[in-house]
Parts: sequence; C-alpha cells; structure tokens
Amino acid sequence: MQPLKIYNTLTRQKDLFEPLSPPFVGLYVCGPTVYNNVHLGNVRTFLAFDTLYRYLTHIGYKVRYVRNITDVGHLVGDGDEGESKIDRMAKLEKVEPMEIVQRYTNDFHDVMLQFNAIPPNIEPTATGHLIEQIEAAQTLIGKGLAYESNGSVYFNIEAYNQQGGNYGKLSGRILDDLLNETRNLDGQAEKRNPLDFALWKKAAPEHIMQWNSPWGRGFPGWHLECTCMSTKYLGTQFDIHGGGMDLKFPHHECEIAQGTGINGASPARYWMHANMLTVNGQKMSKSLGNSFLPHELFAGSHPLLEQPYSPMTTRFFMLQSQYRSTLDFSNDALRAAQKGYKRLINGLRAANSMQYIPSEENTGGAVLSVSTPGVVADEKKKADIEKSVQGIYDALNDDLNTAVAIANLFNLLKYVNMIYMNQLPPAALGADSFGKLKEVFVGVIENVLGLREEPTQGMAVVEGMLAQYRQFKAAQQYDKVDEVRRCFKDQGLVIRDMKHRIDWAYEE
Repeated sequence: MQPLKIYNTLTRQKDLFEPLSPPFVGLYVCGPTVYNNVHLGNVRTFLAFDTLYRYLTHIGYKVRYVRNITDVGHLVGDGDEGESKIDRMAKLEKVEPMEIVQRYTNDFHDVMLQFNAIPPNIEPTATGHLIEQIEAAQTLIGKGLAYESNGSVYFNIEAYNQQGGNYGKLSGRILDDLLNETRNLDGQAEKRNPLDFALWKKAAPEHIMQWNSPWGRGFPGWHLECTCMSTKYLGTQFDIHGGGMDLKFPHHECEIAQGTGINGASPARYWMHANMLTVNGQKMSKSLGNSFLPHELFAGSHPLLEQPYSPMTTRFFMLQSQYRSTLDFSNDALRAAQKGYKRLINGLRAANSMQYIPSEENTGGAVLSVSTPGVVADEKKKADIEKSVQGIYDALNDDLNTAVAIANLFNLLKYVNMIYMNQLPPAALGADSFGKLKEVFVGVIENVLGLREEPTQGMAVVEGMLAQYRQFKAAQQYDKVDEVRRCFKDQGLVIRDMKHRIDWAYEE
C-alpha cells in the first residue's frame, strides 16, 4: 500500500504526509462567516475535510480537528473597507448582531448534521478570542511588522519581506502585479502600502460590533482570527490547514505572513484547498440565479432543479469527484448520483447481513463450508477482491481521490451482491478474503465516505409490511401481494423475491 500523499498548495506538488508528532495530527479548517445560510459551495469544502478527518482517523491517526466560526471582522468585499457582513444583516433585520450569528451558526450545524459530517473537536469563535488577537497585533507592532494608523493597525508587508518573508508564496501572486490591482482603490490613505492589511480596524460610530483596544474602539481584521485560533489549539506549527480555493488569497496568504511574523515559522506544513462548484458549466453565483441552498436541494424547490435530492445523494455526488477538481451540478449528474448511492446502500445493507460459516472440512487444499460442502476456493475472485481493496487505499492515499476509491468499491459491490443473491458461497472466498471484503466495503462507506442509509419510513413499518407480503404469498393471495408491492414502490422501495429469501431494497 502506498503512503499517504497530500497536494500541498505551498509546494505545488503532492507531498508525502509526515505529521510533526505522529500519531497525532493537527487539522485546522476555516469555518463559515455566519451572516447567512451556508451554501453548497461551502458544503463541498466542509465535506472534503470531513472526509479527510475520517480517513486520517480510519488509518490510525489521532486527529485534533479545529474549525472556527467567523462571527466578526469579515467585511463586505473581503477587503479592509466597507461594512461588516454581520452588521449589515443585523441592520436589515433590526436585530442584535449576535442574534444573526446564533441563527446562522445553528443553521450551519443543522446542515452539517444532515450531511452526516462529524463535528470538529474544537469550534472556536472570533469574538471568543479578541484578547489573543489584540496581543498578536501588539506582538507584530513590537517586531516592526505592523503599525498603528488613525486607530487601526495594519500588517507591514514591505517590512515582512525585508525581514525574510515572502508574501505571495502560497498563491503565487507577484507584489508588483498586486500593487497595480490595488493602486486605484479607495480607503488606502491610512496605509503605508496599499497591500498592507488590517489586523485591527477603527470602528465608525455606526459600526455595531466594536470593542476596546489599546488603539481605541474597533474590531479585529478578518485574517488574524484564524492565525490566533489555529496556533492556540494546535501549536505554533501544525500539520494541515484547509479551506476553499477562494481563501488561498488573500486570507491564507495573510495567515502565513502573520504566523511567520509572530512565531518565526509558517503555521501549517500542508495547505489544502477544495475547488469550486459550477452549475451546468457556469460558475455558481447568486447574480446568475444558479446558486443552491441545501434546503432548496432537499426540497427540489429551486427553478433549476427537476426533483429533490437527499443529503446523502448530494454527499455521494460530491465524493464522486476528487476534492481539487471543479464539480459541475446538473440534474443528470445528480440523478446518476442518486442511482449510484442507492446501489451502494443496497450493497451496504446486504454486506451488513452477511455471515461467514466457519469451515469444518479441508479437501485438497480447498476451504469448505458447513452449508456448502465441496466448494472449491475461487482464487481468481479472491485476487480481484484483494486488488480492489488495494485500489481503494491507494486512491485515498493519493491525495484523497475518492472518485477512484468509489470505482473500486463498486467492484467489491459485485461480490457482495453475488453472495447476497446466493450466487457465490462465502466458502469460495475463504474466511480471510470474505472478512476483508465485508470489513473494507462497510468500513469505507460508513467511516471514510460518511454515507449512511436514508430510510423513507420507520424500519419497523417496512419489516411489518414485508412480513405481510410473505404471508400473502404463502396463502397465494396474489392481489394482496401486488398491493404490498405497490406500497413499497410508492415509498421508493422494491421487494426482492428470491428463491432463498424475501427481502426489500431501495429502488435504483
């Protein structure tokens, strides 16, 4: 099995993953700015790092997963001028800013639970770490890397580069080009250099969220919170920092500069970025009317949607593409994902019900089963199972390539279904291969990919109706048999009437 490699935006290549203090791993992911409902572009990022967290845990690492809540300091336009996103929403709705924060934090948590994402170990907030941010700004001033101007504090990029820094190394941006882009922007008079970014902003009287500081009333800059919270909980250097591609510049670039300035080293060794969503080939955006909120997807209420799509269908759809690839939303792609998800979950139900009967005989080197005497071991199928298992882990170790891992899972599904349909006796695989097939198939689906069954109604009701079906069939009451079948179909289920058993499955 090949070792885990991660595409590191900092080095622009897949790097061998070597934690600072194995088996412990520090993972920090930039969380949402809670001024509105979380959108599907955010969801893709958080599911990508949920999968990473799951996989690192699956292969034996002890992960401390930190994901913040940005509840202050993020301005409209993501620059150093303008109105706070949370302030603006609070004014529009005539409520307290923290009411906005709480409402959309709750929404974010609810959505993540619907997508079966594991909560982080620590979820710090920007407002909960104001002291640390003020202290960090003071440290940078003391080192000559920041300066106060008219009640605001700015990071000094020129001084940083003169002291050995390399602003732009993460994003590949060139300072001269950035200067050309920012030269004509308003609100640069306070800065020594147009590229300098805010560590602390002086608050205008109408700015609702503001606090005391050594420089007067104000609020923290957007970038500083993540530097302070990541290093507080994971150390001045930690293993992985993740976020969406849109955060690479300026947010993560500024984090590296701040962290290096304060602690003398870049905060994270591996920087990972999830790519964006498109819709029918176009960038997803509110202005184009093609952005979806999760609840619109689940209800099928958006004009571009032809039907509802469940949380697990959507999660599976996202996993079918490697996290660094652009992912295109379309009804055709989502319907295909729905079919694939149901096939996999039917297989999961089958695999969880499979049991291996220990061998009692051994004839001519062929392992035999109590229930299937005389069965010869099928070395070809055993080798193919081993190859698919290897393929799953090789794919996941290749920068979390869930798309290739899923393709190998579907090959394992073929053998799960053969056993389930009584076409392949477990004894033909032997205890080791059978055990590996079941363990890997179930473990990767549930524990790594984070997929779970989405029953359409209570299991007791389904099982009760199935019991009735068996009774009606035994009594040859075929009109009632057909009626039960129709009831199952109305719920998106089918009855599998096999020679050796009668069972139900999700309609694919």
